[in-house]
Amino acid sequence: MPNNQSWGIDTLALRKGQHRTAEREHAEPIFTTSSYIFESAAHAAECFANETGEHNIYSRFTNPTVRCFEERLAALEGGERAIATSSGMAAILSVCMAFLQQGDEIVCSRSVFGSTIGLFSRMMNRFGVTTHFVELQDLTAWEAACNDKTRLLFVETPSNPLSEIADLEALAHLAKSKGLRLVVDNCFCTPALQLPLQLGADIVVHSATKYLDGQGRMIGGAVVGSDKDMAEVFGVVRTAGPCMSPFNAWVFLKGLETLRLRMDAHSASALDLARWLEEQPQVKKVHYAGLTSHPQHELAKKQMRGFGGVLSFEMQGGKEAAWRVIDATQMLSITGNLGDAKTTITHPATTTHAKLSPEARAEVGITDGLIRISVGLEDVKDIKADLAVGISN
Repeated sequence: MPNNQSWGIDTLALRKGQHRTAEREHAEPIFTTSSYIFESAAHAAECFANETGEHNIYSRFTNPTVRCFEERLAALEGGERAIATSSGMAAILSVCMAFLQQGDEIVCSRSVFGSTIGLFSRMMNRFGVTTHFVELQDLTAWEAACNDKTRLLFVETPSNPLSEIADLEALAHLAKSKGLRLVVDNCFCTPALQLPLQLGADIVVHSATKYLDGQGRMIGGAVVGSDKDMAEVFGVVRTAGPCMSPFNAWVFLKGLETLRLRMDAHSASALDLARWLEEQPQVKKVHYAGLTSHPQHELAKKQMRGFGGVLSFEMQGGKEAAWRVIDATQMLSITGNLGDAKTTITHPATTTHAKLSPEARAEVGITDGLIRISVGLEDVKDIKADLAVGISN
């Protein structure tokens, strides 16, 4: 396929990365093979000596279907290279293993996914890596937490589940002034709505499980950045093996084909639903960056093309009221996943963030009355009707 960097996002999502075989297939094939045949002993030696991942050797780290997904996602994010991993958490772990060693430190937003907090505070800590958690919006706190041991700044924006927005250009400036890498979890927006690398970030991580797939079918992750940085991440995946399977990569490729269309639809329905929720007297507060009432609405408009499909709202009456709303739904799926074509609903305090202490949840604003919704592609009137049953009781 032609390597045309002037292609628009929809064309890249459909065409980038495909290298047709002699069979002249139209759709991308799935290469379900563990290894590859070499022309000679000398050819095998040449391929094994190459550390870039350009030659097919063994599907743990070189597979044509996975490579197609990597090339396509890198193009969509505006990065030089992407490395596919077995999950979103494997992507974050691979970044840590590539750039951290005993004695190093991370500065991370408090407002990140619960498993990210667990990885940094419990597991990385066991290997001598310290994490300082700071308020997402407090740039002074970010700078104060940095020292000569700091190596990474990590942020998720919009945050899970309160849709807080980080000023990526300001954080990128801070990182560059101190010689650090800024890592951005772009799961909620995807490259269809936000391009952190263009705003100065060094590395983007994804849970491909979410919107990149879009239908809740597969587990996967990815890391995107410069050729130099991704060579380090590739070394981790090659050696430690947190790799993506060819079949999963093929499913993600199909998801990327409709990414921009889906994200626009998710965003439109989420904004409609958020405005409706604000009108309900039983709802104490709605968290969605697309609302003019959101304290960072203008920043979100500046660095995002749309506001995404995830919102949360707080019920009057705490946990009892929140559970009543969730249990009254008949159409919505009660599950901790998000980014699905089907609308999902969950209670963060007892699911996605349940492993945090009550004090830690309070620090990041996750109340007992909070409900998170990942708005799907159903008719939004039907989503409202399903929620109205529990909200009005």
